[in-house]
Formats: sequence, C-alpha cells, structure tokens
Amino acid sequence: MSLQEMGIPSVDLAMFTHGTPEQKQKFVADLGKAYEDIGFVAVKNHLIDEHTVDTLYKEVKAFYDLPDDIKKKYEDPVIAGQRGYTSFGREHAKGSNAGDLKEFWHFGQEVEGDDPIKSEYPKNIYVDELPEFNRVGLKAYRDLELTGKYMLRAIAIYLGLDEFYFDDKIKNGNSILRPIHYPPITSEPKSAVRAGQHEDINLITLLIGASADGLEVLNKKNEWVAVTALPDHIVVNVGDMLQRHTNGKLKSTTHRVVNPPREKWGTSRYSIPFFLHPRSSMKLDCLPSCVPAGEKAKWEPITAGEFLDERLAEIGLKK
Repeated sequence: MSLQEMGIPSVDLAMFTHGTPEQKQKFVADLGKAYEDIGFVAVKNHLIDEHTVDTLYKEVKAFYDLPDDIKKKYEDPVIAGQRGYTSFGREHAKGSNAGDLKEFWHFGQEVEGDDPIKSEYPKNIYVDELPEFNRVGLKAYRDLELTGKYMLRAIAIYLGLDEFYFDDKIKNGNSILRPIHYPPITSEPKSAVRAGQHEDINLITLLIGASADGLEVLNKKNEWVAVTALPDHIVVNVGDMLQRHTNGKLKSTTHRVVNPPREKWGTSRYSIPFFLHPRSSMKLDCLPSCVPAGEKAKWEPITAGEFLDERLAEIGLKK
C-alpha cells in the first residue's frame, strides 16, 4: 500500500535544506498541509544515517535481553522516569488505568557549555554492560534533534513566523530519545492494544521506524490507519505542545500500538521515538496569527514546563 493510500504524505527534507527557493517553498506548503490534515508525515533524506539506526536497534535489543535484575539497576523512581530504565507496565495512556505493555529507556539532553538550564535536567544514566548502547544512543539523539530543528524551521515559515523562531526555544531543550520494547505476548491480553490511544506531549515526535507493524493513526474520517515502517523514511508527527501553540491549526493526531496477530504473539516489537521538547520556559500561548478575528484562543496560557508536569502526572510517571 502506498503512503498516500495509508493517508500519510511523504516529503523530502533535502528540498528544504539543499533545494531551490521554489523547492523549499513546496516542502513548506506540503508539510503544512499534512500537519493541518492528519498531523503525520513520512520524511526521507533526514539526518540520521542507516548505520546509526542499525547499530542503535542492535544495541537496544541487547539491552532488553539483559536479565531483569540488571535492567532494574538503571531504574530511578525518584526522577519520574526522566532518564534510564522504566519497567514494564508503569506508563499508561491519559484517561486509562491500564498499563501499556512495554518497557522503555530514556536518553536526555547533554547540555554543552555553561547554560544554566543544565541544573533542570537529571544526568543521563549509562549502562555499564553495554558501552556502545550509550554512545550510539546519544549520537542518534543529536542526529534527530538536528533533523527536528529543520522541520521546525519549515513549520515556522508555514505559520508566517521568522524561519528561526523555534531555534532558541529548543536549544538545550528537554527532548527525550525513547527506545521502547514491547515484549512477546504470553497470555490472552486484556486489551487489543500494546499502547493505548494517545497524543504526544511535545512539539514534534520523530520516529525511527519500528521492528514490526502495529502503529495506527486516527484519520479525519475517524478511521484507524496502519502506518507501516518505510525504508529510508522516518515518521514525524505533531505533538500537543505545537497543537496548543498554533490554536489547533496543526493537529496532534491520536495514535496507538495494536497487538500483532496471534501467530506473532511470540515476537518482540521495538520502536524508537524522539520526543522533541522545548526549554521549559517556552510560552505555549496560542499564536495571535492562529486565532481568528473575533474569537478567543482555545487554550489558556501555559509554559512548556508546566504543561509537561501536568501530562506526566496524567500518564502515571509523576506524582
């Protein structure tokens, strides 16, 4: 099935980064339309190379193959899952008490220089048994962060803002790289989903494929549409922060991860999203240009840090 048949448009980031002025403008227009229509887009010629992706998946699998007692050495409940390991079933979708059928790891921002924001972030946790896991995880973080910066520059142009509007807001931002493991299903599941339907919290999410099918998005016709991993593409979707900042002009699409067919219950699923967050001080107030004349903004003013705290409590990661 083609991307268009799945309802997920495809764009070429090289048209924005290295194209003619006309190609750059076409990228901006196509991206904006996709984000107004469905909130998801597949991107080729992104800035994370195939070798890094392959190495990362290999190391992620090696980590989740470690015994539980070793993995749990790297779980720190005091920091609400912001760094390191979060064990199976701890997180749930907003509005649900059923734990998602997954375990995950968080790589966070490594602040360079003397930016005082460093004091806001916990230090990254490193796995003693797998030094390459630490190295390639942080490399992938940087590659996806840079890709996200270009995506946000295109979004800024589409919104009629200065191209570099988001640059200082995401510099040393509170972004997270989350390698996820959905273990094999060993008994009749209570639900048809491995991860309940939800919207992402952040500005945009960049997803490096997945080792198996299962991701579905809700389209404008209220139909669940499967998003299949595509060679050489990453999937980039709008999160709630960007939806809020644009007064709903750009859509934070509902998505979920469904269980595989019974014959594939014995297989694991791996997925690696990068959640691009701004600095906590960024104001998410609705942009005046996105509020129609004579209407009130859909949401009250709030900072990114305040919004994140609210949502982490709603999904069970923070008290």
